[in-house]
Amino acid sequence: MSINLRTVYAFAREMYPKTSKETIQYGTAGFRGKAEFLDSVMFRMGVLATLRSRYRGGSVIGVMITASHNPEPDNGVKLVDPKGEMLEASWEAIATDLVNVSDQELEQQVAKIIKDNNIDVTTSSQVFVGMDNRYHSPRLLKAVADGVIALKGNVKEYGIVTTPMLHYFVVAANTKEAYGKPTEEGYYDKLIKAFELLRNGRLENGNYRNSIIYDGANGVGARKMLQFIKRMKGSLNVTVINQGIGVGKINEDCGADYVKVQQRPPKSMPEDVKPYTRCVSVDGDADRVVYFFTDDKGEFHLLDGDRIATLVAGYLMELVTQSEISLRLGLVQTAYANGASTDYIVDQLKFPVSCVPTGVKHLHHKALEYDIGVYFEANGHGTIVFSDNAKATIAQVAQTKESAKTLLLLIDLINETVGDAISDMLLVETILNHKGWDVQDWISSYNDLPNRQLKVKVQDRNVIETTDAERVCVKPEGLQTEINQVVANYKRGRSFVRPSGTEDVVRVYAEAATKEDTEILAYEVGLLVQNLAGGVGPPLTKPNSSAHL
Repeated sequence: MSINLRTVYAFAREMYPKTSKETIQYGTAGFRGKAEFLDSVMFRMGVLATLRSRYRGGSVIGVMITASHNPEPDNGVKLVDPKGEMLEASWEAIATDLVNVSDQELEQQVAKIIKDNNIDVTTSSQVFVGMDNRYHSPRLLKAVADGVIALKGNVKEYGIVTTPMLHYFVVAANTKEAYGKPTEEGYYDKLIKAFELLRNGRLENGNYRNSIIYDGANGVGARKMLQFIKRMKGSLNVTVINQGIGVGKINEDCGADYVKVQQRPPKSMPEDVKPYTRCVSVDGDADRVVYFFTDDKGEFHLLDGDRIATLVAGYLMELVTQSEISLRLGLVQTAYANGASTDYIVDQLKFPVSCVPTGVKHLHHKALEYDIGVYFEANGHGTIVFSDNAKATIAQVAQTKESAKTLLLLIDLINETVGDAISDMLLVETILNHKGWDVQDWISSYNDLPNRQLKVKVQDRNVIETTDAERVCVKPEGLQTEINQVVANYKRGRSFVRPSGTEDVVRVYAEAATKEDTEILAYEVGLLVQNLAGGVGPPLTKPNSSAHL
């Protein structure tokens, strides 16, 4: 099989010319931006995925078209490596160079990638492509497919799927179906079978009631949840709101990010919802999940990724202890984890904790160092990974111990490849059912410290550099010293700043003993960023004034 790289150039020039002169940066999980500027990016990622597949000996590579929790006009692309992990870090630079060269330089750049990585272009390649339900996703999917075809690669289009489903398909195919069948039905079957075996016909237990309200963010997660419901035979009663069918824009006033950041329920909540009803929100591509409820006084309560992590870690530790198995367990967090959750995990659960920089690729990599690694970001993105040693040990003990049998079923219920909102939700429902807990039992395990996040617009986000898992700012010089001085004024105060991975803003996180102190601390640190890191735009509004931060 011979490949003429002129074909790549011809495709790009005629069908997917580069229309933006701005440099596109690789974010925490790929490229993201306004959909009208992404056609050339998508075509080139199709080219890159084909080369990556050949570089990895013909293994399947995944390409997911989604902007996740971003507004509907945005779109983006995520590449999935053979084991379901994010694209290898060293190839992020290759991807960045490829999307930023001019059309005239594209042929030469592709040739450089082939030469530098010693890629045999005569070998076969396989690329799986999926997309979310944004109106511009089909056009962008075609661009990816044409990029694959330009290098004579094989492409399989899955249509509208969640991001975790595409990760699952990639791993299932690359393990020759040992992980499951690489089909949509195979995905449903694996999760539902494990969930219903774990339920074992006991739909309610103690304070646990078998019904939830599910906010689908008007995204693909709503559509797939409706498919789950059709197949679940009443093992979980789910009311789906924000279905995105005919009305509602993706992530607009709904979804996991909205609920987490705004600290309020999504739009379209049923008016007759009873206090303490379990509610769950996923994001636009269903790789994040958070729980929430309203109490009998009408007050909103959030159960975020930290809460899910502590619930899961405690339950897994119970099962491992009951099974009398010696395994290394660990929980991985980021600096965004609430300080109270970390204290609870370390002091109460006695569960080892590691802190890594923001981004699922960092958490996943660290979690792989344990036999059972639990990782969740506070935003609700996370999963659990099991080593081969753990799986073999658990399988052996499961022959005689029920607790180990439960662990085996949990392994099937969990999508180890990436954070999966639906899989994680089914896991939480399983644990709450087994414990006989409702949301009041769950939230009473510890008290969150009040926290506040805000964004400060800057001229160039790259002026901010951090270390120590993003908890310490090293540039610009002097900023961290100023932050330390401000934080010292507040009981249980903590704050850090980090540059956004996708836009010219600096993200500020603050927590303290009281909500009032937290608001003021966030404001004061935000001011420091504005003054010392090239802030642009209107000044921050001081708390307790008529306008909020």
